[in-house]
Amino acid sequence: MNPEASQTPEPIDEWLTQEEQTNGVEHPTNPSVDSLAETAPIGSSEEDASFDSTISNTADEVNSTVEPTESSNGESLQQLEPETATLGSDTLKSEDSLLYVATEQRVANLQSTEAALKEEIANLQASYKILQAQLSETQTSLGQLVKESLVQLEQRKQALQISIEQLERRQERIRNEMRTTFAGASQDLAIRVQGFKDYLTGSLQDLAAAAEQLQLTPAVVEREKPNIKEVKPAEPQPGIPQFAQQQFQDTTKQIRRLIDQYRNKPDYYGPAWQLRRTFEPVHAERVSNWFFSQGGRGALRTMGSRLQNILIASAAISILHKLYGDRVRTLVLANTPERLGEWRRGLQDCLGIGRPDFGPDRGVVLFEASEAVAQKADRLVKANQLPLIIIDDSEEQISLSLLQFPLWLAFAPDPKTVRNYDDDF
Repeated sequence: MNPEASQTPEPIDEWLTQEEQTNGVEHPTNPSVDSLAETAPIGSSEEDASFDSTISNTADEVNSTVEPTESSNGESLQQLEPETATLGSDTLKSEDSLLYVATEQRVANLQSTEAALKEEIANLQASYKILQAQLSETQTSLGQLVKESLVQLEQRKQALQISIEQLERRQERIRNEMRTTFAGASQDLAIRVQGFKDYLTGSLQDLAAAAEQLQLTPAVVEREKPNIKEVKPAEPQPGIPQFAQQQFQDTTKQIRRLIDQYRNKPDYYGPAWQLRRTFEPVHAERVSNWFFSQGGRGALRTMGSRLQNILIASAAISILHKLYGDRVRTLVLANTPERLGEWRRGLQDCLGIGRPDFGPDRGVVLFEASEAVAQKADRLVKANQLPLIIIDDSEEQISLSLLQFPLWLAFAPDPKTVRNYDDDF
C-alpha cells in the first residue's frame, strides 16, 4: 500500500468541512439586521446613524471571518495537488504493467504457434517425400505387373489356339470314324428302322380308314378246323433273360408295371437298388425299347447329357435287381476317371447305394478298358452271375468281345449333334 494514498481521505474531509463553514459565513442569518431593516422606516435619523454604524461593524466582522477561510482553502488545495499527482502516476504505472504482460503473453503465443506451424510443415514435407517415393515404386511395380500379365495372356492365347486346332482335328476324325464304327452304323440303322416304322404306321392307318368306308359283309363259310400239332416251346437256357419272347408274359408284365410305377409313383426314399428319381415318359420309352424291342442287348441314342443316360441305366439296373436280385452285376465302361466318377455319383444318387456297393466283388464295377470288362464278364457268367455291361457314349470304339454277353446297354451319340466330351473337363 502507498502511505500517501492511505492519508488522502483525511485532508479531503477537512476541506469539505471548511467549505461548509465558509458557505455559512458568506450567507449569515443575522436577526438584528433583519429587525433593523424592518424598523428602519419607523425610527428617526438617530436611529439611522446607529444603524449605519451597526452595518459597518457587521461588515468588518464578516470580512475578518472570510479572510481566514480563504487562506485555509488555499492551503488544503496545495496539499491535495501532490496526492492527486501521486495517484495518477500509480494508475499509469499499473496500466503500463498490464499492457506489458498482455503483450508478452501474446508474443509467447505467437512464437509457440510459429514453432508448431514449422514442425507441421516439416512433417508434411517428410510425408510428401515418402508418398512420392512410394508412388514411384508403385508405378514401377505396376508397369512390371502389366508387362508380365500381357506375356502370360499371350502365352495362354497361343495355348488356347493350339488346343482349339487340336479339338477341331479330333472332332473331324471322330465324325469320320462314326461312319464306320459300330455305334455309327447302329445309329444309322435305328434311324432307318424308325422311318420305316412311321411309314408302316401311316399306311396301316390309311388302310384301316379305307376298310371302314367299304362296309362289306363277307359270306359265312364254314371252314374245316385244321389239325394243329402241339409244339413244345423251346426251353430257354437258365440264367439268360429273353424279354422279347412271347412265353415270358409274366416277366413282361412285371417290367411294364415297374416302369409305370417309376413314372407315375416315384419313391424318393425307397430301399437301395430302387429308382429314386423322377422318370419321364421319354425315359420310360427308351427303357421299354431296350427291354422289349432289343431284348436287353442293344444301343440307345444318347439323351444329350450323361446324367440323363445314367437315369435310364439306373432304371434298367433297378428292374433287373427286382427280377434277379444279387445275381445282377453292373459293369460300367468309360475311357476317363472323370467320367467314371460321374457314373459313380449318378448311380449313388439314382439308386440310393453307397461306396460299399462299388468294388471288384460288389454290385457295380467301373472300368476304363473294354478288355478288362470282357474278362470280368466272362468270369461272372461262369460263376452263374448276370453281368450287365453299360457303355458310355464317349467310347469311340466298342470291342466285339462285349457283344457276346446276354445283357449290354450302349449309349450312342447323336450324329447330328456330335460333341466333344473333353470340353466338360
